[in-house]
Amino acid sequence: MGDGDGWVNCDAGHRHWGRHGAAGLLLYHLAPEPHVLLQKRARLSIGGGTWGILGGARHSHEDAIAGALREAGEESTLDPSVVRVHGLIGDHHGGWSYETVIASVAERPDVRRASFETADVAWVHVDQVPRKKLFPAFADGWSRLRAALVRPVLVVHAAALDGLGADPARLRDRLAALGPIDDLPGAVADRSFPEIVLAAEETGPTAEEAAGSAVRVVAARDGAAGLAGLAAPRAPDEHRVVVTDDPVLRRRAEEAGATVADPRWLLGLLR
Repeated sequence: MGDGDGWVNCDAGHRHWGRHGAAGLLLYHLAPEPHVLLQKRARLSIGGGTWGILGGARHSHEDAIAGALREAGEESTLDPSVVRVHGLIGDHHGGWSYETVIASVAERPDVRRASFETADVAWVHVDQVPRKKLFPAFADGWSRLRAALVRPVLVVHAAALDGLGADPARLRDRLAALGPIDDLPGAVADRSFPEIVLAAEETGPTAEEAAGSAVRVVAARDGAAGLAGLAAPRAPDEHRVVVTDDPVLRRRAEEAGATVADPRWLLGLLR
């Protein structure tokens, strides 16, 4: 039992489990079709007999990601260290909230039940999810959650960021310090944890120096044509956001299926 276990009433007078809110892990894998990891709740659990995601009450010292990963590790044999987080979607009730952590795994692990709260755990094809008997709140949010099963990638055209672009190493470090981004353009998630690619005309030694950085620096060769190549998704689950003010690159990025963001938006985050 943690200090978050217990019932609480939200501002609307509804009763919820989790004194400090609750969080769950929506984990997906392309195999090659998209599958999500679902939990069938044990009969004695809240919503017993229904399918949903691994999760539960957060402890007072935990954020949503820590709480969701801990709960998933307690309720199943999933190793949280293999999980890569991409986004958060909040369901806020006034004084209480449920946060869904969107994440993926590179290799699909064999996951089994590990607690009395879990009757079964299974990888389910996304098209089959609505055919199961779902936990009501999960059923209500499924259409949005399915649309959020993406890996966000932020592609930054260095030359578009006024004076910052003249110093790729400095810009790389500023981007690396951004952290999660709220309301990423084109994203379904409320908060995104994007991979960041910095396209710079002059990289110098920056690419080598960035080996341990969260930002990947690439040389922007061949003008707009080369930059447009960075806008195209590398995998079916990628959502690429291209930051540029170049009209040709904007058009080519949109044709490639990317979302285009104004440099002023990113400059506002970097200030």
